[in-house]
Amino acid sequence: MTALVRLRLDISYDGADFAGWARQPEQRTVQGVVEEALARIMRLDPPPVLTVAGRTDAGVHATGQVAHVVVPAAAYQQISRAMPRRLAAVLPPDVRVREVTLAPEGFDARFSALRRRYEYRVGDEPTGVAPLRRRDTVWHPRPLDVGRMNEAAALLVGEHDFAAYCRKREGATTIRRLLRYEWERREERLAVATVEADAFCHSMVRALVGAVLSVGDGRRPVEWPREVLLAGVRDSAVKVAPAHGLILVEVSYPEDRLLADRALETRRVRTLPAPAVPSPTAS
Repeated sequence: MTALVRLRLDISYDGADFAGWARQPEQRTVQGVVEEALARIMRLDPPPVLTVAGRTDAGVHATGQVAHVVVPAAAYQQISRAMPRRLAAVLPPDVRVREVTLAPEGFDARFSALRRRYEYRVGDEPTGVAPLRRRDTVWHPRPLDVGRMNEAAALLVGEHDFAAYCRKREGATTIRRLLRYEWERREERLAVATVEADAFCHSMVRALVGAVLSVGDGRRPVEWPREVLLAGVRDSAVKVAPAHGLILVEVSYPEDRLLADRALETRRVRTLPAPAVPSPTAS
């Protein structure tokens, strides 16, 4: 049998010209481009298959994406020290593999992750976003009140069924633990959201951003995003924010000895605890 090794890849990309992360027929995707680069430098046919921490949609960027790949040990050993440099020579300029390391025992880029952290950039300058930031910052034509946005965002934090903010997928749960959702002004006319959860379902971050933007510009009351959450169904009034303002900035993992246990825990189907039933009042 051929000896195999599992590698961890830390990846950054400008998502503007990709049809998302996941490989698709006749589409340029991050997964497809990186897998083909790995096959080329390691002389593998067919290309190895990457498992990623978080599949990003078309147009979404990443500075802290993580993936793993299983390859023949002999192919890796031949180029191990030069691997990042060789990948840089064959990859297009809108994707970089910043680091390649041997994955610790039990590591799974997707299932071992503790949390994913995204940022979303919104500019509310009346004249629009600066041309050099047009690929990673969304223009909002109305002034935004970050204080109101933080009030609304705080009401969404916690473990909930986020069905109202996710695109439903057959057989997949929409229960997630939202660990952090905060907005800040990093420049006078730039509002940046930090959104962190143990995992996200499809379109969740952009829907959460879209709901709170409508609070920030005064079109909705502070309580409205929470009311949508509790209703538990998709609301057409929630506008999913554009993809290009979203950046995956970090994926966090437990210490090495806990990686396998975390992967097992993540694979379990989530449920919310049943609401407590009040005991009958004695007559």
